[in-house]
Amino acid sequence: MESTTEKPFGVHDIREAAARLTAYVVRTPLLSSPVLDAEVGGRILIKAECLQITGSFKFRGALNTLLSLTSKECASGVAAYSAGNHGQGVAAAAAMFGCPSVIVMPDTAPRIKVEGCRWWGAEVVFYDPRRQDRHQVIGEIARERGTVVIPPFDDHRVMAGQGTVGLELAEQLAEKGVRPDAVLVPCSGGGLSAGVTAAVVARYPDAAIHVVEPAGMAKMARSLVTGRPEARDPRRVTIMDGLSGPRVGRRPLTALRAYAVCGLEVTDEEAMRGMAAAFAHLKLVLEPAGAAALAAVLADRIDVRDRTVAVIASGGNVDPSVFARALGVT
Repeated sequence: MESTTEKPFGVHDIREAAARLTAYVVRTPLLSSPVLDAEVGGRILIKAECLQITGSFKFRGALNTLLSLTSKECASGVAAYSAGNHGQGVAAAAAMFGCPSVIVMPDTAPRIKVEGCRWWGAEVVFYDPRRQDRHQVIGEIARERGTVVIPPFDDHRVMAGQGTVGLELAEQLAEKGVRPDAVLVPCSGGGLSAGVTAAVVARYPDAAIHVVEPAGMAKMARSLVTGRPEARDPRRVTIMDGLSGPRVGRRPLTALRAYAVCGLEVTDEEAMRGMAAAFAHLKLVLEPAGAAALAAVLADRIDVRDRTVAVIASGGNVDPSVFARALGVT
């Protein structure tokens, strides 16, 4: 039974995580493009987490959690369920410390993400999301093998690791001598958005924070209104697989409700236009979910004219066929 007196999540957790992770993670660049700035009439700064180890921010939270394990727990191995990026993050973190890993993935997961997990030495176990529950699948594995399950978002250690993205962002903005009017974060379960929000608002309390979700699947935006973790409509599908998790996390939702966070939505077509723009003007390869925040800016979901807006480009693990489609979008 979970404790009802759990310590509130905050920037102190993120700073502690940063101290642990500095020697292992990439301090990803904060990029800009005069072409994009001219197109939207404002200043757009892109935090390129697609250049992180494993190609996404997920490595941060996975490693922060793994570093909290005892040597005995590590020797027993770790397990995770994932559409791909969290799995790769867990697999990479485990490989760095000689810890066995098992990644439970839907049989619809992008091939590049499956191959990424295997490259880091993980055992991949597939499940059918149409008739199997991933929690049951991983629960059986954990019981049989004695592995430690590293959740993708609903854990303060994971949230703190993801929050180091926001801590770096705040530092890089300060180095440039600019204050953000708004920060846009792709959101599924909420681990990244909760961490980034806590870190950014601690330094820039007036910055408007927006979570970006697939159109028609805005479960976090609904959760912020109802105050309870909402699920997405399982009948809807999106090319933004990294943002298509079934439900938001209780802990990320609790953390985000402490701030005035607003939700934005983008379509699959807009996400692909964001991918094309990132490649054309920044030479970045983004997956659809990773381009969602930039897509929201380019699709005029918020007014950025004469404002400074930072967006998180959260991942770049895209199958070549999908990337080719995106580059053909006009």
